[in-house]
Amino acid sequence: MSIRDILVHMDSAQSCASRLAAAIQVATKHDAQLIGLYPLYRPRIPAYAEVEIPADVLERQFENIVEAGKQAEMGFYKAAEVAGVTTAWKCPEGDPVELLATHARYADLLVVSQRNPDGAFSSPMDDVAEQLILTTGRPVLVVPYNYQGNAIGSRVMVGWDAGQRAARAMQDAIPILQKADEVSVMAVNPKSNGKDGGNMPEVGAAAHLSRHGVTATADHVVATELSVEDQLLARSADMSADLLVTGAYGHARWKELILGGVTRHLLDVMPIPVLMSH
Repeated sequence: MSIRDILVHMDSAQSCASRLAAAIQVATKHDAQLIGLYPLYRPRIPAYAEVEIPADVLERQFENIVEAGKQAEMGFYKAAEVAGVTTAWKCPEGDPVELLATHARYADLLVVSQRNPDGAFSSPMDDVAEQLILTTGRPVLVVPYNYQGNAIGSRVMVGWDAGQRAARAMQDAIPILQKADEVSVMAVNPKSNGKDGGNMPEVGAAAHLSRHGVTATADHVVATELSVEDQLLARSADMSADLLVTGAYGHARWKELILGGVTRHLLDVMPIPVLMSH
């Protein structure tokens, strides 16, 4: 298993530079091609307002988006050239989420940003990480909005609940785990499955990783006062982790949207990059 191509979302948002830096870092580490995708989208105008906005105004708005794409392309190639990674550039027109989801299926990894935590939207793509996690069928690396170019994948925590999505995320992350200096498989409130994992399913996960050349420690914690997600974040901080690997939306998504959940909380407060699979 290896990471051979990485798709990074490009736009004119403030977070784009840090997102690109993270993608370049991973591409360099894995000798992978870096593909930048800048979606060209038509401004969405409510039907009741279309008749009030002249067509030439809408066309100028789109021209501005095209021009911003050209600037993003220049920045993409310049940063990639400095890093010495091979590149490709795509600038298709259409719905941004659909374009990213479709093109991500032809890459090993998709890199996007956390939404702006202060609630200010500088781009229609600011809040789409969870949509892409759910629709791409590929692992998605979500980069913190204020990412400062720190290491990614040297010290990794794998959140493990022995479920389907956690298994998918761990398997997707194996190429990254194989190059890590330290890997910890962490189970929060582990439950016996009555089978090979016994009362310590994290041990079974670590054993599986070992057969892929990954030396991982197995640990668990019983969360009494902290939630599962906060316990994962606390333990990640304890080991100075620079990447958290976890499955996404283990329960019905509508239920998590209403009641909250591990996925939503991690995407809201993530202090380090998070690799999620669904």
